Amino acid sequence: MKLLNLKYKLKQLTLVGIYVATSLLAPTTNAMNDVVKLDRIVAIVDKNAITEQELENKVRTVSEQLEKQGKQLPNARVLRKQILERLIIDSIQLQMAEQRGIKVNEMQLDKTIERIAEQNQMSVQEFSAALSNDGISYSAFREDMRDEITIARLKEMEISSRVNVSDGEVDNYLTTQENSKDGSQEEFNLSHILIRTPEESSPKDLEKARVKVEQALSELSKGENFEQVSATFSDAPNALEGGNMGWRSSNQIPPAFLEFLKNLTVGEVSKPIRSPNGFHIIKINEKRSADSTLIVEQTHVRHILIKLNEVVSEQEAKQKMLTLKERLDNGADFAELARQYSEDGSASKGGDLGWVNPGDTLPEFEKEMNGLAEEEVSSPIRTPFGWHIIQVLERRKQDMTDQAARFQARKEIFTRKSEEAYQDWLHELRDRAFVELRLEDTF
Repeated sequence: MKLLNLKYKLKQLTLVGIYVATSLLAPTTNAMNDVVKLDRIVAIVDKNAITEQELENKVRTVSEQLEKQGKQLPNARVLRKQILERLIIDSIQLQMAEQRGIKVNEMQLDKTIERIAEQNQMSVQEFSAALSNDGISYSAFREDMRDEITIARLKEMEISSRVNVSDGEVDNYLTTQENSKDGSQEEFNLSHILIRTPEESSPKDLEKARVKVEQALSELSKGENFEQVSATFSDAPNALEGGNMGWRSSNQIPPAFLEFLKNLTVGEVSKPIRSPNGFHIIKINEKRSADSTLIVEQTHVRHILIKLNEVVSEQEAKQKMLTLKERLDNGADFAELARQYSEDGSASKGGDLGWVNPGDTLPEFEKEMNGLAEEEVSSPIRTPFGWHIIQVLERRKQDMTDQAARFQARKEIFTRKSEEAYQDWLHELRDRAFVELRLEDTF
C-alpha cells in the first residue's frame, strides 16, 4: 500500500515539476492566461487511478444524455459525486475482470456495434457519423462498449454461480400464480430511491439513513421531480437515470414490496420500505395487465456449418460455402451435404435443428432465417460460430403457455435473485477495495 501511494506521489511531483517548468518558460506578460491546466488524479482505486479529465468527460457525456432525455439534472456537486462513484465501481470490476482473464476481442466488439447500429436503423458508418454529430468520439464509444461487455461477462461469471433456483421455488411461484385472483396478471413500471445501510448497521447508521430518507420524502412532498430526487439522494447504481427499474411482473417483485404497491395508484409514491439493503421509496409510473397466454411462431430449420480455425481461413470457409450453395441450387440434397460437410452436432441428422423458438439462435442466424420462405435456402451467412447455409422447412404457431410456465417462473425468480445478489456483491467489492478520494474539496 505504501509503495502504491509513493508511486502516485512521485507522479504528482512530476506534474508539479512540469507545471513549474511551463510557468518559467512562459512569457511574463499575461502569464496567468497562458498557463495550461494539467490533469490530476481525483481517485486511486486499488491499482488504477481516475483522473480529473476522465471525470469531466463522463460528467459532460452523462449531462448531455440526460438533457436529451428531458431529465432534470441534479446540482453539479451531486452529479460529480454520483459519477465519480460510478467510475470507481466500474474500475473495481474491470480490474477484477482482468484478473479473471476476461477479454473482449475485436470481432466480438465489431459485432456488438453492428447490432447497435442495426437497432438504430443505420450502417456502422452512419452510426459513427451520428456519434460524431453528438460530440462523441467513435473510438471512445468503442472502448466504453468494451468495458460494458467486460463488466457484463464478469457479472455473469460471478453472480450465476451464487444464484440457484430450486424446483421448490418454481413450484411455489406457480402455486402463488394460480391462487392469485389477479395479482399475477399485473405488471408495474417502477422507479425507486435506495438509501443503503451497512450490512450490520449500528443505531447511528440507521439514524443517518432515516434522516436521508426524510430529506428525500420532504423534497418529494414539495413537488420535486422523482428523477431529480433519485439523482440527488439514491445510492442505487441507476440513480442518475431517475432510479427507473422498467417493467416488472408482480412475481418479480418481493412479496413485502408487492403489498405496498397493490394499494398505490399510478403516480403515487410509497412510504419507506425496509429491506436488508436499506430503505426504498418506490413510485409506480405505469400499471398494466399481463397476458398470460404465450403464442410463439416456431420455425423448423436445418443448416450446414463450416467453422473457422487455424487450418481453415475466413476466405477458404466462405468459398467452400459458396461451392455448396451452388450445388444446392443445382438440385443437390441438403441433408446429404449437411451429413458430409457440416461441422455442427446436427450433421448426423442432416443439419436438422428441429423446431426453434424466437431467441433460440444467434441474432444473425435468426434474422436470416426469418427472412426465408418455406423450403428456401439462404446464401452463406457469417456468425461468430462460422459460415452457415440455412433452409427453412416449415413454420407454425404454437401455444407455449403450459410448456413455458416453469421456464418463465425460473427465469423471473433467477432475474430477481441475481439483481439482489449483484447489488450485494458490488457493495462487498466497494467495501474491500482501496479507494482514496482526492477531490473532497469539490464535494
